[in-house]
Amino acid sequence: MNERHIVTSFDRDLEGIQATVIKMGGLVEVALSDAAKALKAHDVELAEKVRKGDRQVDAFDQSIKTDSARLLALRSPTAGDLRTVLTVMEISSHLERCGDYAKNIAKRTIAMAGSGDIDDSLSALGRMARFVEAMIKDSLDAYIQRDAEKAAEIIERDLEADQIYNTLFRSLLTHMMEDHRNITVGMHLHFIAKNIERVGDHATGIAEQTIYLVTGELPEDDRPKQDKTSLAFQESDE
Repeated sequence: MNERHIVTSFDRDLEGIQATVIKMGGLVEVALSDAAKALKAHDVELAEKVRKGDRQVDAFDQSIKTDSARLLALRSPTAGDLRTVLTVMEISSHLERCGDYAKNIAKRTIAMAGSGDIDDSLSALGRMARFVEAMIKDSLDAYIQRDAEKAAEIIERDLEADQIYNTLFRSLLTHMMEDHRNITVGMHLHFIAKNIERVGDHATGIAEQTIYLVTGELPEDDRPKQDKTSLAFQESDE
């Protein structure tokens, strides 16, 4: 009876942690969407809301890490249960970084208030944001469904996200070189694009954790990274 109680308690605690991860994922999805909307509409008020909202994402991450560590210390899970605990901790870290990128986009939007655009760069950034937002949503769905095949498809999509970023980067660089008045806003837009591209990387990381959870092995990282055009720029938002 006591052993059954321990197992039931463990399952309940683990389900609680996983529920928090899903709540955190939903919050990050909203933050990314709102950050993109604020950028497109030059909505400083919405951008400020996203910036402040990152505190809740951080709080979820801390709660997940604390509860997971306690579960590992008290229950010493093995096999599949251990993989589940390790996976939720990793996914929480990926989501926390995505929340940071949404905050960074919001901060750049606020800094750009009153500035102009470069051609259709805001529209291009919006399309890129929607692409990686879908990656995040699908990666979380794959985790919930324990769908390794769907997770593998998301990993392949990261190559396209890199290609979208590279195309946008080259366009921004061309405009900055042609007219020095574009440099300030161009740099802001570049860092926003880089933050969006990094969200795609973390969606890939979540998908890899789902594959690990289902199969017990991480996929081999044999995909060439396509983001090589911006090596001369340092990511001040990192």
